[in-house]
Amino acid sequence: MRRFELAILGLALISITGTVGYVVVEDMSWVNALYMTIITLSTVGFAEVQPLTQAGRLFTVLLITAGVGSVLYLASVIAQVVIEGSISRMMGASAMTRRVDELRNHVIVCGFGRFGRIVVDEMMRSRVAVVIVERDPDKEAELEQLGAPFLIGSATSDDVLDRAHIEFARAIVAGTASDADNLFMTLSAREKNPDIRIHARGEGEAASRRLRLAGADQVISPYQSGGLQIATSILRPAVVDFLEISRPLGGEEVDLEELRVEEGSELAGQTIATLEGGSTKLRIVALRRGTARIELVPGPDVETQEGDHLVLIGDRDTLQDLAKRASGPR
Repeated sequence: MRRFELAILGLALISITGTVGYVVVEDMSWVNALYMTIITLSTVGFAEVQPLTQAGRLFTVLLITAGVGSVLYLASVIAQVVIEGSISRMMGASAMTRRVDELRNHVIVCGFGRFGRIVVDEMMRSRVAVVIVERDPDKEAELEQLGAPFLIGSATSDDVLDRAHIEFARAIVAGTASDADNLFMTLSAREKNPDIRIHARGEGEAASRRLRLAGADQVISPYQSGGLQIATSILRPAVVDFLEISRPLGGEEVDLEELRVEEGSELAGQTIATLEGGSTKLRIVALRRGTARIELVPGPDVETQEGDHLVLIGDRDTLQDLAKRASGPR
C-alpha cells in the first residue's frame, strides 16, 4: 500500500507539472494543457492540440520520460497487489480446506455472533476441535485472527455442511439469531448424520418445541436461561455460587468435567472408592451407563465399565490426569 500511495502521488505531481509546464511554455489554456498532459502520459497517440515550439517539444520529451515511467510503475504495483492478493486468498482458502478436511469428532458452530463466540471460546479453551460456519464475509478477518478453522457461507446450505464434514462431527450448534435458519439446520444435520448431537438456539416456547420435533437434542433460549439464572441467584445464591465452579470463569483450580471410559481403559473395572481414593480433591457425582438413567452419587462399590460416562468434580490437574487414564490404548 505504501508503494501504491507513492506511485499515485508521483503520477499526480507529474500531471500537475505537465499542465503548468504547457501553460508556461506553450501559452495553452488550462484545459488544453491538462488534455495535452493526459494524452502524453497515456501514450494514446492523439495529435497535439496545437503545433509545439522547440521548447515545447523538449518539454514533452521530458514529460514522457518521467511520466511513462511513473505510469508503468503504478501499473506494476497494481498488478502485484492483485496477483499477490489472489494468490494469498487462494493459498489461504486451500490451507483452510485442508485443516477442515483433517478434522474428525469435531464440533460445528453455526453462527459467530455473541452466542456462537461463547461456544467457540469454551471449545477452544477445552481444546476441542471446532469448525465455525459464518455467513457474513465481513467477519473473515476476525475469524482468521481467532485461529480456528472456519467456512464462510450459510449453514442452511447442504454444500456448506458437507464441506464442514458433518458426517464426521460429534455435535453441531445451530446458534444463529434466526429460528427459521436454526430449524432448517437441525433438519439438515439430522438427515446427514443421524447420530450427531444437535444443540440449537431458540427464542420462545413455539420455536423450542419445533426445534425438538425437528431432532434437536438440546434447545437453549439465552433470554430464558439468563432470566432463570438471575431468579435462582436471588432465591438460592449459595447453589448458584457452587454451580459457578463448573464454568470457565468460575475459578482457576476447581472444575466440573465429564469423561468417557474408553475401550481398553485402565479405569474399567475399578470401583468408585478406588478412583476417588487417588485424590482428596476428586468426587464422582454421577454415572451414566448405556441407555439407563443417570445415577447420581454412585456408591463406593460400583465398578466402572467400558463406555460409562462419569461426571466428576475436582481440581483440574487431577481431572486432566484421570481423562488421560480414561482413554484407551493408542
